[in-house]
Amino acid sequence: MPNEWITQQGEHVSLHGEWTLRHYAELKRALQQQGQLSSASLSLPGFEGLDTAGAALIVELIGVEKTKQIGGWASDLPQVQQALLIRIAEAMDAPLESPPPRPNRISEALATVGHQMVALGSQQRQLLAFIGLVLATFASLLFRPRHWRITATVAHIQQSGLNAVPIVALLTFMVGAVVAFLGATVLQDFGATVYTIDLVAFSFLREFGVLLAAILLAGRTASAFTAQLGAMKSNEEIDALKTLGLDPIELLVLPRVMAMLISLPLLAFVGMLSGLVGGAVVATLSLDISVSQFITTLQKDVSVTHFLVGLSKAPVFAFVIAVIGCLEGFKVSGSAQSVGAHTTSSVVQSIFMVILIDALAALFFMEMGW
Repeated sequence: MPNEWITQQGEHVSLHGEWTLRHYAELKRALQQQGQLSSASLSLPGFEGLDTAGAALIVELIGVEKTKQIGGWASDLPQVQQALLIRIAEAMDAPLESPPPRPNRISEALATVGHQMVALGSQQRQLLAFIGLVLATFASLLFRPRHWRITATVAHIQQSGLNAVPIVALLTFMVGAVVAFLGATVLQDFGATVYTIDLVAFSFLREFGVLLAAILLAGRTASAFTAQLGAMKSNEEIDALKTLGLDPIELLVLPRVMAMLISLPLLAFVGMLSGLVGGAVVATLSLDISVSQFITTLQKDVSVTHFLVGLSKAPVFAFVIAVIGCLEGFKVSGSAQSVGAHTTSSVVQSIFMVILIDALAALFFMEMGW
C-alpha cells in the first residue's frame, strides 16, 4: 500500500500527502485496496496538496456526515482544507433535481388567466387609490389660491387641447362624412335619405363627437403624461421634489388633470361641429340636400338634450385619461424599457376605460329616457 497517502497502524488510519487530480488514478486504486473504514480511527494531520478531486475521494471514504463534523475530530487539519472538505460533502449530499413536470396546456391557460385577473384587480385598486389621492389633494388646494399652478395649467391646455384641435377636427369631419355615406346608402332603399341628417346629428352629438376626441387624447395626451412623468421618475426629479418637501401630486398631477378637464369638453364640441359639417358636405354633394335644409332639419328634429348628454361625458373621460396617464408615469421603475411599457399600458387602459364608461353611460341614459 503506498504509504505516501495512507498509513495504517493497527486500527488507526492516517491520510496525508498530496491528494490532487494528478494522482487521482493512484489514489483511487489505494482506496479500493483500503476499503471502507468501519471501526478504524482516522486522523487527518494535513495534506501537502488538496483539490476538489482529492476531497471527493476523501468524502467517499469517510462518509458525508462524518465529513460535515470534521471540525470536531480533525482539529489539526488547516481551516482551508476543512472548508473544502465540508463544501464537497454538502454538494454530494444535495438531492438531485427532479425532472420538471410535463406541461399541462389547460392548467397553464387557467394559470395565465388567473395571473391576469389578479394583475387587473391590483391595477384597479391602485387606480382607485390614486383617484382618491388626487381628489383629496384637489380638495385641500381648493381654498388656497396661492398654491394654484395657473401657468402650468395653461401650458398643458395648449399642449393637450389647442394643439389637438386640427387632428380632432379632421378625424371627426371624415367620420361624419363616412356616417352620412353609410346612412344614405341604407336609407336610399326606403326613400328616406332625408333622415341621414338625423343619423349624423344623433350619432355625433351623443356619441361620436366626445368618444373620438377622448380616444384621440387617450393616445396622444395620456402617453405624453406617462412619458413625461416617467422620464422625471427615471432622472430622480420626483424624489428631489419630495426631498424639498414639495408634493408631486400638487405640482405635477393636478395641472395636467385640470388641463384635461378644460380641454376635452372643448375638443368634444369641436368634434361635434366637425362631424356635422362632414355630414352636411356629403348631404349637399350626394343627396341634393341644401345647407339651409340641413340646418332647418337639425333645429326641428334634434333637441339640445342630445348635445348636453354627449358633452356631460367629456369631464369624466378627461379625468380618467389624465389620472391613468399620470399614475402609469409614477409606476416607471427607471429604465427606458419601463417607460415604453407603461406608456403603452396607459394608452390601452385609457381607451378601454373610455369605451367602458361610454357603454355604461349609454345604458344609463337609455334607461332614464334622455
